[in-house]
Amino acid sequence: MRLEPFVLTGNHVRLEPLGRGHAAALVHAANRDRSTYRHTPVPTTHESMEAHIDGLLVDAQRDTVVPFAQIRTADDAPVGCTRYLNVAWYPGRDLPAEVEVGGTWLAGDAQRTAINTEAKLLLLTQAFERWQVVRVAICTDARNERSRAAIERLGATFEGVLRHHRMRAGDGVAPGQPRDTASYSILPDEWPAIRARLQERLS
Repeated sequence: MRLEPFVLTGNHVRLEPLGRGHAAALVHAANRDRSTYRHTPVPTTHESMEAHIDGLLVDAQRDTVVPFAQIRTADDAPVGCTRYLNVAWYPGRDLPAEVEVGGTWLAGDAQRTAINTEAKLLLLTQAFERWQVVRVAICTDARNERSRAAIERLGATFEGVLRHHRMRAGDGVAPGQPRDTASYSILPDEWPAIRARLQERLS
């Protein structure tokens, strides 16, 4: 494992390394309101949440993901998850060269708050300013108009739709079906303007 677990802390949210200890609180958060999880895989039971977490921790040991629990700082309540995924390592670099930000979900009462904005600011700051990555990808199901609108408001550049790119997931989705993926990215020279936009939203 090349990256030791780390915490990213803001005024509204703290991103801390995801672990089995978060499972019970995350199940509670996940079941408060499931109306927005049509395209998002969010476990519903303690057993399925633990299995989900265990799978992410295995991937973390392989240096392909860095998973976080999203902790609302106002009450220290776990309200969702997010992660770096598809971490790419270039020869001659000790830190990631490319990452994707995704696997994100929030409890219904934490959506459309400063938590998601600040989480993105924390993740992108880590990627561009500490790891100095050459690219950050943000992807979503091509049918997920709400997610696509949020990514576009962020200022990421639309790269196109990758056909049958990943497996569909979310409430009411039959397992094993392919999905088309809307792919977006941010490059280092685009980051300052996006950082300023996120900071303005939080001010």
